[in-house]
Amino acid sequence: MSGYPVLLHTAIDARDCRALGEFYRRLLGLHYRQGDEPPADGGPDDADWLVLVDDDGRRVVTIQEKKDTRPPTWPSEDVPMQMHMDFKVPTVESLERHRRRAEELGARLLYDRSQDEDEPLYVLADPAEHPFCLLVQ
Repeated sequence: MSGYPVLLHTAIDARDCRALGEFYRRLLGLHYRQGDEPPADGGPDDADWLVLVDDDGRRVVTIQEKKDTRPPTWPSEDVPMQMHMDFKVPTVESLERHRRRAEELGARLLYDRSQDEDEPLYVLADPAEHPFCLLVQ
């Protein structure tokens, strides 16, 4: 037993819980927790809390519906980003591949520091406008 708390997951607010959950599910290769899958019949989706897990069933990201959330305006501080996630990739080639894929899934490029020799990175906004970074480490 550890003497420290253990991070269970990161929760992100979104107006459209399913849309943002689907973005991170596809971007990170995650799966819905059993019972959180989209309706099989294509009917209305009233999800207001979704849990995304890795291949071993460990929680990674949760999406919480919050209808009155205001998207961050980074780099402006008008609406602070409040949190962001950093995702590491091993090479510049994989950085470019994952940036293109993120954009195909609905992300938007906010900042390009891909030419930095010490730590190439991109800052992107997910479909709900939460900034996240892809960086080589």
